[in-house]
Amino acid sequence: MTFYTYFLVLAFLFFMGSVLGWITEVLFRRFFSAKKWINPGFLTGPYLPLYGFGLVFLFALSLIPVDTGYAWLDAVIIILIMGLCMTALEYVTGLIFIKGMKIKLWDYSRRWGNIQGIICPLFSLIWTAVGAFYYLVLHSSILKMVTWFENNIAFAFFVGLIFGVFIVDLAHSIDLSVKIRRFAKENKMVVAFEKLKLSVKENIEANKKRANFIFPFRSGEGLESQLKSYFQKMGEKLKQMGGGSDSQSDSRINDEK
Repeated sequence: MTFYTYFLVLAFLFFMGSVLGWITEVLFRRFFSAKKWINPGFLTGPYLPLYGFGLVFLFALSLIPVDTGYAWLDAVIIILIMGLCMTALEYVTGLIFIKGMKIKLWDYSRRWGNIQGIICPLFSLIWTAVGAFYYLVLHSSILKMVTWFENNIAFAFFVGLIFGVFIVDLAHSIDLSVKIRRFAKENKMVVAFEKLKLSVKENIEANKKRANFIFPFRSGEGLESQLKSYFQKMGEKLKQMGGGSDSQSDSRINDEK
């Protein structure tokens, strides 16, 4: 496999994982957490890069040559490595957004044993289970799909097209995050991104209008007005919880996956 082909295969896996992860998160929010249809994640389109990188990691880790002489032990070692790597990926991603952009994409602060509300034992166990499911059930199918992709490399045109859309979306989302970061910095807070989306959705619906699923921040009011409304709501919740003034961080207001 040439370097070019290898890069295309990884790009193919990245987008496949990103889209499947997005679908999973949409359904999870609808039926288990927010109980509403919410477009998850930082980007606008139907993809979550964390899951895309996750699938690439799982694929690569499955190819690690482990030979203890016992097939079951080989599988256990690989699956444990997957759980650790996925947890590390989640931690680094969450930390980058919190420290660099003042945006909290998820919050495990109420979970036992959590570290900075970014990772916790429960979700590390879930990631390990995901790794086990991938390694024991999905990997053979993924290998077949990769083989098909290598034999139909012309399909790379569509991967490139999606990459183009992804880059435009990323630019738009970064511009949005810069505005959110400026507001968060001025008010000495960290914005819980999913709660902000939910706040905007509730404001729109309160005015008897229909919220936009794809563009959750699109409304008759500007983003700054929506941020002020969100800030006020968080301040009221903090007071109800005995959390003090409005200028405190909203990191205590939890927004789990």
